[in-house]
Amino acid sequence: MALNVPTTEEIKDLIISQMELALNQAIPLLPKAFQRVLAKALSGVIIILYKYASFIFLQIFVTSATFTATTINGRILQPLLEWGRLIGVGDPTSATNAELIVDVTVENQTGFLQAGTQLTSNANQVLYSVTTDVALDAATIQANVLAVNDADNTGGGGVIGNLDLGSVISFVSPVDNVARDTVVDSTVTTGADGESVDAYRQRVIDRFQKKPQGGALADYEAWAEEVPGIINAYPYTGDAGEVDVYSEATPESSGSADGIPTAPQLQAVKDSIELDENGKATRRPVLAFVNSLPITRTSFDVDITGLVVDNEAQVKQDIDAGLTSYFLEREPFIVGLSVSPRTDKITVNNISAIVDDFVSAANGTFTSVAVEVTSSGSPFTEYQLGEGEKAKLNVVVYTP
Repeated sequence: MALNVPTTEEIKDLIISQMELALNQAIPLLPKAFQRVLAKALSGVIIILYKYASFIFLQIFVTSATFTATTINGRILQPLLEWGRLIGVGDPTSATNAELIVDVTVENQTGFLQAGTQLTSNANQVLYSVTTDVALDAATIQANVLAVNDADNTGGGGVIGNLDLGSVISFVSPVDNVARDTVVDSTVTTGADGESVDAYRQRVIDRFQKKPQGGALADYEAWAEEVPGIINAYPYTGDAGEVDVYSEATPESSGSADGIPTAPQLQAVKDSIELDENGKATRRPVLAFVNSLPITRTSFDVDITGLVVDNEAQVKQDIDAGLTSYFLEREPFIVGLSVSPRTDKITVNNISAIVDDFVSAANGTFTSVAVEVTSSGSPFTEYQLGEGEKAKLNVVVYTP
């Protein structure tokens, strides 16, 4: 039976009808009649109870639990966070601060560039701090700088602190014996945004579905996805005594539109699998060697023949968006780990159905759909994703 929350007006009318039944007389129609005022006041209280009970009901399930802080009987709770802690996921992954190496031009080779000296970039309005003292003993020296704050005063964490090589970072105040501007030479640590609520919710759901088992495939997935910026991990049994873990990163944290992790991110995945949050080797089985690998991204071309439809530009835009989502949602299926329905196969029938949905909605027609791997140009009817392989749409070609 569906639970329909009545409106305040419906509750008021119900109270009045019950009063009339109990008193065996009609309630006066005047808005200020005592019984009508009382009914309106009581309906307000009852609707609050309805809404409060509905809110509590939603917190029973991870899929609907709120991450917003809620005060109940003087105690501040975040229901989704409580679920995560209860199942062993812990808190959401914090943002990572970018650390860069900059080239500093020395005008007078004497003294030191002191730790804590601040710099800023006009490109992102982020404040950086020199991490250690550096001797001014060469025409150009290198210094490590860490993002420590930003324009929103949130601590400088996340992708906002990342800068391209060659970007200029300037000292906030003039520093003796060095030029005002420095140039980014390389990246030590790539900044990554903190875990989103949706990603954290999915990780909690995954932990309920795939509970830790002392080194099962589900454990490697969970350990890898604890790393900031890593959104998906695909573990496989490798050679004797080895486990291959393919990781996918967010484009923002990796700098790759295809989600290919950086070398430091891959090392962080390996470290997370090796050691727990206290630096103890309590995770992977002692005889298992971990290979931390990046995913691969295979691109596909789609050829749609004979499209006839009004508002062709809009329909093509919708088809492109729908197919882009379809390919990005494909991922390897790992027996015993992945949750159905399977999304590891790319079929012409599925793609044709997506095209048909948009074309039919616009009262149009098309003749056929063909799909091929971009690198080989070979058409197929069904494609099976391999280990650590993900997909993306390259181009959609419309043939008359």
